[in-house]
Amino acid sequence: MTLRRNRTMTLAGAALATTLTLAACGGGDSGGGESEGDSGEAAAGGAEGTITMGFIPSWTDGLSTAYLLEDQLTKLGYEVEMEELTEAALLYTGLAEGDVDMYPSAWPEVTHAQYMEEYGDQIEDLGAYYDNAKLTFAVPSYTEIDSIAELTGNADMFNGQIIGIEPGAGLTAATQDSVMPEYELEGDYELVTSSTSAMLTELESAINDEEDIVVTLWQPFWANSAFDVKTLEDPEGALGEAEALHFLGTEGFSEEFPEAAELIAGIQLDDEEYGALEDMVVNEYGEGQYEEAVDAFLEEYPDAFDTIVTEEG
Repeated sequence: MTLRRNRTMTLAGAALATTLTLAACGGGDSGGGESEGDSGEAAAGGAEGTITMGFIPSWTDGLSTAYLLEDQLTKLGYEVEMEELTEAALLYTGLAEGDVDMYPSAWPEVTHAQYMEEYGDQIEDLGAYYDNAKLTFAVPSYTEIDSIAELTGNADMFNGQIIGIEPGAGLTAATQDSVMPEYELEGDYELVTSSTSAMLTELESAINDEEDIVVTLWQPFWANSAFDVKTLEDPEGALGEAEALHFLGTEGFSEEFPEAAELIAGIQLDDEEYGALEDMVVNEYGEGQYEEAVDAFLEEYPDAFDTIVTEEG
């Protein structure tokens, strides 16, 4: 295998590994036969060591980049263990306590800023890979409003509900703490939280029935193109500015895994590349075929990013 450098940018993900779930915010056995604190040791893993990747499967930016990194790090000689979690708070706590080695798609600048304030001195920023991430509100394209400001006074159109995602998501906090008070939506609207998949089910059902619905979304996210929706303008900037997505590691990651850190630092993606990766992983191939999705992506974008790893036969 070789580590070769290119000048263009994009993503890749890979083979479906055994997925486990962290039992709590920190501590405990990961289920992979390793005790706390030795997840990076090579004894039971690849020649270069074992890297535990924590991600939230329903947040497909992280799903896509997790399998990109699984593919690339495996080619470098690492074993990658995939830990499926349900909340961003668990990921940041896991990174800080060393139960998770990497978070492959963090929003630390704005959306997850509170977690970085709490845990930042125990977390290593391994680099930003995408620079145009945004939190959004969206409605079906046929809905007769174009701005979050127009939600005010129109609660009856939406049954007084804003359909959100996970309660612990940064998008949920921004909606509750910024958008609703800024646009005076409190009292007229209830923010309904559950999960990303539940939100998408509600969105699909409403569109099929040609009903009005307002949901919390973000970019990049495949749902923006898969569903007939439009992003609402945010004239007060309550959802914040565009931010970069980062790879985060537990403190000391680059010292323990120097080749991995070098590879990760070289990954930078534009809109086309990011969109192609996510579409292949989520839509064209889907669960159980992540390895095939990554192979297809790398075939279409053979010069994906600066530190792409290839295997020589």
